[in-house]
Amino acid sequence: MTEDRSNPFQAMAEKWPSGIVSRAEVPRFTGGLISEKYIANLDSVGKGCPGRFRIGRKIAYSITEMIAWLEARSTPVPERHPKVGEKAEGTPPDHQR
Repeated sequence: MTEDRSNPFQAMAEKWPSGIVSRAEVPRFTGGLISEKYIANLDSVGKGCPGRFRIGRKIAYSITEMIAWLEARSTPVPERHPKVGEKAEGTPPDHQR
């Protein structure tokens, strides 16, 4: 089975056993990228995942909403490979190493 590297969030959703994720399970769902406390703080200021709901004392999120929220918050990091003979940006001169 090959993962679709262009959309890792969709791969996360396909591996998750249900259509919802509890706030306590967000760290496991995101591979540790988002902590339970961090998403609770974001929720408290209105910047968390939309569509959260309560079941008893627990907060949960729809997988569909969680994936859309993660995609909206993420940006790709461009590859930085210096050309042959050039130093990488931010590399100190040889005499400062």
